[in-house]
Amino acid sequence: MNWLYFPLLATISICSLFVTAYEVDTYDFLMPNVWPNRDEAYLCTPIRISPVNSYYIVGFQPNATMHTAHHMLLYGCSEPGSNDSVWSCGEMQSNEIDNLYNTASPCRSGSQIVYAWARNAPSLQLPQDVGFLIGRDSPIKYLVLQVHYMHKFPEGRTDNSGVFLKYTKTRMPRQAGVILLGTGGVIAPRKLEHMETACTIEEDKVIYPFAFRTHTHSLGKLVSGFVVRKNPSGDVWQLIGKEDPQKPQMFYPVANSTPIGKGDVLAARCTMNNTHNHAVSIGPTNNDEMCNFYLMYWVQNDSPLEQKYCFSAGPPFYYWTRAPQAFNVIPDLGASTP
Repeated sequence: MNWLYFPLLATISICSLFVTAYEVDTYDFLMPNVWPNRDEAYLCTPIRISPVNSYYIVGFQPNATMHTAHHMLLYGCSEPGSNDSVWSCGEMQSNEIDNLYNTASPCRSGSQIVYAWARNAPSLQLPQDVGFLIGRDSPIKYLVLQVHYMHKFPEGRTDNSGVFLKYTKTRMPRQAGVILLGTGGVIAPRKLEHMETACTIEEDKVIYPFAFRTHTHSLGKLVSGFVVRKNPSGDVWQLIGKEDPQKPQMFYPVANSTPIGKGDVLAARCTMNNTHNHAVSIGPTNNDEMCNFYLMYWVQNDSPLEQKYCFSAGPPFYYWTRAPQAFNVIPDLGASTP
């Protein structure tokens, strides 16, 4: 295949939306006029980062509409899932057969989420002096764009959804990172369910949260995320953010930017209302569900967390009340109401 070398083929322009003391250029990372040949198609396309330089992504401008793309994810990879220019890919892993495209995961190794978009979310600009490090000095050697198409396109119609990446060669003192909290599990028929997860920060790093994003399908009513400070006299739950996932699934400013460190617990809950007469499981299609809380953060003169994902088995096997952290306080009402 012919790799795209970032940023050698980039469209160079100074973005007037960014008030910076450094030059910001643009790379058009778009699907190469693909044909979603079936319903619920997941398609991936890669770019290889030029290995001789380091770059910092400082903003994301989506080029998509919810009428075409159900959602988009931008993965950072050490190795891409395929050497093809386009391949069929699952949400977090390869799980389907396609008769037009080869099938593989988004990443073969070193998978991490860099950006996510759904429901006509607007552009995202990172805070001053914050950027996602990619290229020579980063484990991110490739970027992979994944687009989920709910509906098959008619023959002859193609798509170039994607994202315009705003980047700079100027070193940013604050590296950005994302940790994704999510669950597996099943929502029983005609039931209001809480899908929950929690992970303790084990690394000796301090992270500064600045944005969060929620994602469910149609049954989601509210997604909330917290940092929990463990305390023998009563755990302290501090809200990071909560939002109705039926609204534009953009990155919203956090409710509290207090630093998070080793020993703190990240926790998330999705309040789901299954109005169907059948059970609904976590899965990749619009007939399934998802429970995701994305936390975007920065670190000062350090590398982001090695931990990129925090997943639980979900109901009926996992709840906060059964978590190994043995919470002695749970904000049941605050986690489930706007």
